[in-house]
Amino acid sequence: MAGKSTYIRQVALLTLMAQIGSFVPARRATIGVADRIFARVGASDELTRGQSTFMVEMIETARILNAATARSLVILDEIGRGTSTYDGISLAWSVVEYLHERIGCRTLFATHYHELTDLEQSFPGVKNLNVAVREWDDKVIFLHKIVAGAADKSYGIHVARLAGVPREVIERSKDILAQLEEEHLDAEGRAKIARRPDGPKPTRLQLTLFGPADHPLVDELRRLDLNHLTPIEAFQRLQQWQATLAEETKN
Repeated sequence: MAGKSTYIRQVALLTLMAQIGSFVPARRATIGVADRIFARVGASDELTRGQSTFMVEMIETARILNAATARSLVILDEIGRGTSTYDGISLAWSVVEYLHERIGCRTLFATHYHELTDLEQSFPGVKNLNVAVREWDDKVIFLHKIVAGAADKSYGIHVARLAGVPREVIERSKDILAQLEEEHLDAEGRAKIARRPDGPKPTRLQLTLFGPADHPLVDELRRLDLNHLTPIEAFQRLQQWQATLAEETKN
């Protein structure tokens, strides 16, 4: 509600206006040439295609990540909001890393995930900006001004109160928020999010969504003819498999 989505859309529109030779409402602007402008904003589903809001969001995000170049302009608004909190944060975090490390294009990324502001410490090309807000007498005033730095908090509960949500719900949500922040923030008030590990990524068995992961032991078990297997042979097979798994875990 502070205006961050409007701001990033404005940047995309001004870039387009400048490239077609139109007037740009600014005292001075250095924009540069963009080969394409990509936008992932808004929230809508595709009922006729059986696609949820989150699926539409991921399809559009995938198109951007697969087609954008270093000369593109990308605006992304609230990536990951259509799924669980941890899934959303993980996807949003990874998208930012990919844009920074693999594509390197100019990007405006609006989010409510405060955990992502920690990326400024890890990547030189990431800068935090926020829309200035002032609190007064338990009320919030949106100043509609972009300032440097990360936002210190969100104001969702204040907006809910402005919308007319019952006071009992508002007060209870404050208690729950305080408890969640205590559990998920460190001593310095920063989100407990793991940084990208250094060195080669360890290889792990990736579980599939709809069935067991491919593994030689699973295939061998399927081919096993139990009707022609004696108890001692079955015991020997189990010992062999156990030793194999122990060796894989050790490595």
